Amino acid sequence: MVDLDSKSRPIGLIVGREAEILAEWLQEHPGIDVLSRDCSASYRSGMNQGAPDAIQVADRFHLLQNLAEVLQQALGAYPQALKAVDAAQRLTIASSTQEEVVVLPPPIALPPKVQQLAHQRRVERVSTYETVKDLHQQGWSSSVIAQEVGVSTRTVQRYLHTARFSERQERSDRGKSLLNPYKPYLLEQYNEGRRQVKTLFGDIQKQGYTGSDMTVARYIRQLAQAQGVELKRYPTQRRLPKVVDPQRPALTARRAAFLVLRQLETLGTDEQQMIEGMVKQPELATAIELAQRFICLVRQRQPEQLDIWLQQAKASHLAPMVRFAQSLQEDYNAVTAGVTLSTNNGPVEGQINRLKMLKRQMYGRAGIDLLSRRFLLAG
Repeated sequence: MVDLDSKSRPIGLIVGREAEILAEWLQEHPGIDVLSRDCSASYRSGMNQGAPDAIQVADRFHLLQNLAEVLQQALGAYPQALKAVDAAQRLTIASSTQEEVVVLPPPIALPPKVQQLAHQRRVERVSTYETVKDLHQQGWSSSVIAQEVGVSTRTVQRYLHTARFSERQERSDRGKSLLNPYKPYLLEQYNEGRRQVKTLFGDIQKQGYTGSDMTVARYIRQLAQAQGVELKRYPTQRRLPKVVDPQRPALTARRAAFLVLRQLETLGTDEQQMIEGMVKQPELATAIELAQRFICLVRQRQPEQLDIWLQQAKASHLAPMVRFAQSLQEDYNAVTAGVTLSTNNGPVEGQINRLKMLKRQMYGRAGIDLLSRRFLLAG
């Protein structure tokens, strides 16, 4: 607990996140007029019980942080649309060069048997999803449905919260490789005529590369493919254009969500073009437009626009946005106060970082009593 009116001084350290513990502390410290918090239901309940007359303020940073998570879920349901935007952006970069060739990531060619197995499993998941929906409409409970179809209760609840079947999202580490730090060197050597995989592999091993030579071979073949030639039959009689490989991360749902949330003046030209490309995708446009309106509402302090935004989000039929709007509606007064008042949780987050540092210093040597003394008395 931090006193935001007294140089952000910490005044309490509560053990636990339960609403009852917070309510008890507030009852022991009457007279608080304004309470700033994140969007936790437990904190809301504890404040309602312990200080029912105080104004609760939903912190703006946490509102936007929650929006980022919601937007990531909404965009993650359409991985093919994100791939299309990413590929189009790479082609745009390629067309802007004159005599150079931009390396595009090749599609992952899975063996036919693997593709067939993946298709069968997707069909099974779709069938399970439809069965869950049907049984729910018949009045079955989530736990009974889970036993009937052979999935967890959490999976059943996730299916029930989505208006349409969600495809599996891409791996979070897509586009990352041990080779990435060494690609500029390999690219420079390739363009200068050194294309022997074993020699290049040995060079980057001396520089600290710990991956395999097969990874290096695949990358060198990819460079040759970008020039439209085969590495084994590389032409020596004619001059081919240089290859460039822009080291930019893949457009995942997470990256797309944080691009949308960033301030416009901090975006580069290619990042702005990616956002424009996403808005042109029908599957992504609604979620991005809703997110941009909410960001404007929060940053420009426009509480009068909140009701309109809530109606638009609920009517969007995007399950993550609908749930987000419902949660904001349940916390309506605090959200309105957060958009209106200047109070925020910034000083609290700073004290949390300080508290974590003290905990690491005292790990295994003392308990909560000493931690409280160090944290509160030195604050």
